[in-house]
Amino acid sequence: MHDIAQFLSHINELGLSAYSQARILSGIKAFYKYLLFEGLLDDDPTALIEGPKIGRKLPDTLHFHEIEKMLNAIDLSTPEGLRNRAMIELLYSSGLRVSELVDMQASQLLADMGFVRVTGKGNKERLVPIGTDALKYVQLYYDTVRGRAPHKPPKKGFESYVFLNRYGRKLTRVMVFTIIKNLAATVGLNKNISPHTFRHSFATHLIEGGADLRAVQEMLGHESITTTEI
Repeated sequence: MHDIAQFLSHINELGLSAYSQARILSGIKAFYKYLLFEGLLDDDPTALIEGPKIGRKLPDTLHFHEIEKMLNAIDLSTPEGLRNRAMIELLYSSGLRVSELVDMQASQLLADMGFVRVTGKGNKERLVPIGTDALKYVQLYYDTVRGRAPHKPPKKGFESYVFLNRYGRKLTRVMVFTIIKNLAATVGLNKNISPHTFRHSFATHLIEGGADLRAVQEMLGHESITTTEI
């Protein structure tokens, strides 16, 4: 144990990051667990050794005026523009994961109730409010652009998906990432923007507005309140 502690102290002095030190220690611990399993050791000298504390980096969020700037930069005269506006409005309005967005079915939009039924991780369903602007643009896209020329009609198997590409298939996660990255670059936002940024912004703005943390946890579909707190 003394030798291992000295080694860990040495790599810390070398200036390795806390993440790198933690990975190295994890490998050492796994090795000693293997030796124990094989009966080559009677005890584990790493059992009482704790790794370095790794702080969780707070995610980037967007101010409301930055979100407006991105939305206003979208060209609504094109089919892609109207679709992209609807997607971003929905991401921010309801705090969706990108996978929940691209997998969304038309039957999940409960327009009369002002909710969207989301299928999240582990196929768990939750009801999340949808803002009036988001609902307006989603319905406008669905009724006037989706599957119409110059885009292809929905391909077999993709008829029920809300958001489609120009070939009539559902969007990929990568495509949504690319659309948002390009839009952020267009308006000159110097932040690490991704679809998840709108989810973080949704939660942050709700909390800043006085929303209950437990209610936000339910809307985000988090298992742990700690995740929501971050």
